[in-house]
Amino acid sequence: MKSRLRNVTVTLEEDVARWARLEAARKDTSVSRLLGGILKERMQEEDGYEHTMRRALAREPSLATDGQYLSREDAHDRDHLR
Repeated sequence: MKSRLRNVTVTLEEDVARWARLEAARKDTSVSRLLGGILKERMQEEDGYEHTMRRALAREPSLATDGQYLSREDAHDRDHLR
């Protein structure tokens, strides 16, 4: 399935535009395709993070506890490690 491409106008600072032209030339592509690729990658990262976060928050807690907090002494007890 072919995506429909849309034209957009982007205003960049001169040094950013220069970097984009050089980077596009290094990758043998256009600035338009370079920016499109960068934005698509960012979108996929964001979507993946959101999906993962929703799944994690939907899970039931897996810690088996009676609801009591450890005392300070119990939390810092290291005798059992010796």
